[in-house]
Amino acid sequence: MNREAGMPLHTRIFIGLAVGLGLGLLCNIVLPGDPRVQWVVANVAYPAGQIFLRSIFMIVIPLIFTAIVLGIADLGDIKKIGRIGLKTLLFTVVITGISVLIGLTLVNTVKPGVGLSEQSRTALIGALSNNEKVSGIVTSAGEAKTPIQTLVEIIPRNPLADAVYAFDPEYRGGGLLSVMFFSVVFGVALAVSDPRRTAPLVQGLQGLYDVIMKIIEFAMNLAPYGVAALIFTTASQLGFEVILVLLKYVLVVIAALAIHQFVTYGLIVRFFARLNPLKFFQSIREVMLTAFSTSSSNATLPTAIRVSSNELKLNRDIANFVLTVGSTANQNGTALYEGITVLFLAQFYGVELTIGQQLTVVLLSILAGVGTAGVPGGSLPLVVLVLQTVGVPAEGIGIILGVDRILDMCRTVVNVTGDITLAACVDASENRASAKDTGVA
Repeated sequence: MNREAGMPLHTRIFIGLAVGLGLGLLCNIVLPGDPRVQWVVANVAYPAGQIFLRSIFMIVIPLIFTAIVLGIADLGDIKKIGRIGLKTLLFTVVITGISVLIGLTLVNTVKPGVGLSEQSRTALIGALSNNEKVSGIVTSAGEAKTPIQTLVEIIPRNPLADAVYAFDPEYRGGGLLSVMFFSVVFGVALAVSDPRRTAPLVQGLQGLYDVIMKIIEFAMNLAPYGVAALIFTTASQLGFEVILVLLKYVLVVIAALAIHQFVTYGLIVRFFARLNPLKFFQSIREVMLTAFSTSSSNATLPTAIRVSSNELKLNRDIANFVLTVGSTANQNGTALYEGITVLFLAQFYGVELTIGQQLTVVLLSILAGVGTAGVPGGSLPLVVLVLQTVGVPAEGIGIILGVDRILDMCRTVVNVTGDITLAACVDASENRASAKDTGVA
C-alpha cells in the first residue's frame, strides 16, 4: 500500500477530527455568534471541507460504473450474479427492518418527545414558520415520488442525464439508482458477450478503475485537513440551546444506532461471516472515521472498497458489487433514524400513532432507506414524506435540523458498516458454496 511512512492515515484523520471538534466547540462556547468565527467558517473552513468532499464526489459516478461492470463481468457466471443480488436484497430488507424496529422500540420506551414545557414547544413551533430551510425541505418532499414511480424510474430513459444530475437535490429522476441499474445491465451484457471481442473493453474499464483508485489515493491525502474543516464548521455553528432541548432525542438516536452497529452487526459478522467482531471493527476503523466526518456513504465508498479488499481480504469483485449497490440501497442507519424521528415528532406534536400507523412508519422507513441518496442531508425530504403520510405536521422537520448534522455523521457510520457487513457475509457464503461444489469441507 502507498501510505506515508510513520503515522497511519486513520490516525491522522482522527487527529484532524479531534482538532476540528475541539476548536469548533471552543469557538461556540467562547465566541458565540462572533463575526470573526463566521468569517473563518465562510471563507476558510467550509471551502476547505468542500474541496475535500468534491475531490471524492467527482469520481463517484465513474467508480460506481466501473466497479459494478467489472465486478459482474469478472464474476462471469450469471447464476452467481443473481445469487449474490438476491442475498444482497434479502439482507437489506431484513436487517433494515430490524434496525427500524430497534429504533421504534427505544423511542416508544424513552418517549423523547414527551415532557417539553408548553412555552418551549410553542417557541419552537413559532420559529418554524419563518424558516426558509424548512420550507425548502417540505417543498422537496412534496415533489417526492411514490414507491411505484421510484420503481419505474430506476430504469433510466437517459443514463447520462441521471449520472450528470445524480447529486442535484432538485433532480427528480432516478439518479444514482438509475446509474446502478444501467451499470448492472451493462455488466450482465458484458459477462455473456464473446470475451474475444470484449477483451479490449474490459481492459479499458480496468485501466479506468486503476486510474480512479489513484485519484482516490490523492484525495485521501487531503482527508485529515478536510475532516478538521468539516467538523469545525459543524461544531462552531451548532447551538447548545437546541442541543439541550433535543438531548433526549439525540441520545435515543445514538443509542439505537450503537445497538445496531455493535450488537446486530457484531452478531451477524460472528455467525454469518465467521469473523471476530473485534477484529472486524478494528479493521474498518478508517472507513468508520471517514463516514463520520463526511456524512456520506457515497464519499466513503472508495475507502470502503479499498479497506474491504486490503484489510478484510474480501473477494474484490464481490466487494465492488455489494458495496457499490449498498452505498445507496442498504441504508440501515438512515432507516432507523427516520423511524425514530417520525415518532419523536409525533410525540412532540401530541399525535398518537396507532400500531397500524407505526407499522406504516416501519415499511416507509425501509423503502426510504433504500431510496435515500448517500449524501449529507439526503434523508430529510423522505422524513417529511413519511411525516405527511402518518399525519404529523411536515414543518416539524425544522425541530431536528439543528442536530441533524451530528446524527447524519453517526447514521452514516452505521450505513457504511452495514454495507461492509453485507459484503463480508456474501463473501463468506460464496466461499462456502464454492467449497461445497468442489467437495472441500
